Amino acid sequence: MTVLDQFVETVIANSDYTELDAIYLKNRIMALVGEEQVNEETDETSLIPLKNRLVDIAVKNGKCGPLQEEKNCLGAELMSFITPIPSVLNQRFWQTYKKSPEKAIADFYELSKKNDYIKVDAIAKNIAFKTPSKYGDMQITINLSKPEKDPKAIAAAKLVKASEYPKCQLCMENEGYQGRINHPDRANHRIIRMKLGEENWGFQYSPYAYFNEHCIFLNTEHVPMVISRQTFEQLLDIVDIFPGYFAGSNSDLPIVGGSILTHNHYQGGCHTFPMEMAELTERFTFKGFETVAAGIVNWPMSVIRLKSFDKTRLVELAERIRLAWRDYSDTEADIIAYTDEVPHHTVTPIARKRDGKFELDLVLRDNHTSAEHPDGVYHPHKDVQHIKRENIGLIEVMGLAILPPRLKDELKEVEKYLLGHENDVADYHLDWANQIKDTHPEVKAETVTGVVQDAVGATFTRVLEDAGVYKMTAEGQTAFRRFIASVGVE
Repeated sequence: MTVLDQFVETVIANSDYTELDAIYLKNRIMALVGEEQVNEETDETSLIPLKNRLVDIAVKNGKCGPLQEEKNCLGAELMSFITPIPSVLNQRFWQTYKKSPEKAIADFYELSKKNDYIKVDAIAKNIAFKTPSKYGDMQITINLSKPEKDPKAIAAAKLVKASEYPKCQLCMENEGYQGRINHPDRANHRIIRMKLGEENWGFQYSPYAYFNEHCIFLNTEHVPMVISRQTFEQLLDIVDIFPGYFAGSNSDLPIVGGSILTHNHYQGGCHTFPMEMAELTERFTFKGFETVAAGIVNWPMSVIRLKSFDKTRLVELAERIRLAWRDYSDTEADIIAYTDEVPHHTVTPIARKRDGKFELDLVLRDNHTSAEHPDGVYHPHKDVQHIKRENIGLIEVMGLAILPPRLKDELKEVEKYLLGHENDVADYHLDWANQIKDTHPEVKAETVTGVVQDAVGATFTRVLEDAGVYKMTAEGQTAFRRFIASVGVE
């Protein structure tokens, strides 16, 4: 069968189109990719490879530029043929939801993979492993899914006229947007509309997922991120609406916040993180909140866990803790709430629902800097930045490291160094590599990868310990209890 005929047949099998639409589809597709070479024979029957072949044909026919960004835009447009329009998709989602929330969510997830919005093949390139720590197994990923920018694309992007549409990559206006050299393709992108309280929000999946069913909940208005009482209400509403999903928010301050602070959004998904499995080191009850169980989590960052069947009381207590932390200083423990009028304190909240009970983790964050730590006192310190120098956001807070792609090759050089082979170890890894060599003089070819991976995990654990405002020491935990006492405990 020809490439064109096979693609049309596969589109019909995976969409609302029928055989009556075959000629129409062929004509629309040829308008996009050209009429030459589309009649080449193929044995391929899968939708995404067929799409890729048509994109290559479009480049040869001069219908599409050769840059990956240009090809992505055309590819997304071709995959929009199997993607229902927003009104139809939303109607079906909520109709199915009435019968089975799980099926509605699963159907949308499958569509997002099938239409190549979620880059399944790219995500599969990521390197992932677990490493032990005294807090439980840490989850490590080296992120290889996002392709590096072609220098030609970077140069071309500089020539593109500046545009404020869409305002950012989380705006509703991305739905169906064609894309351009300096803004990603979104022709096959769809968003489920939903209400959170009185606000209109959207639910979508992440194209380059960091974990299972990685999704984003976004305000339909382009408003900045703010952690408030409403944040806690909305996160708990989300875990009520989406069975089995967690929902969390990056904090709302620089250094300790996420990469996009200009658009209010949350992240969620169906994944169990190491922090969720961590036990409590002690339990207590806040005064006036007897229906809410509370405790400190055995975790390198400073986490207060709250549990209750009563969503309202849980929100009220979370807000009391947030407000107390916002203004709390303890110079003895290097806890500084303000410099002049600049605030330093906020929280990273994570919500879950287990066995009918709501659970809310509040991770205390402090973004003040010092002469010794200009990047942030509670930010990865210089000696671990060879592994992780970026902000510690929501995902890392929970124990899943998102490490840069440079490490794929750099760690191989470290392995060669440990084995005494010719190598090109980066200077910034050398001290670390020597530490590994000193502690593992017996390392062999069959064990070296595991040794290096464990060392990466240990360094990531140190990263989280650096980001923790109260250290897991006797002094640190005593200071932590001082803060908790200031909120009021029985």
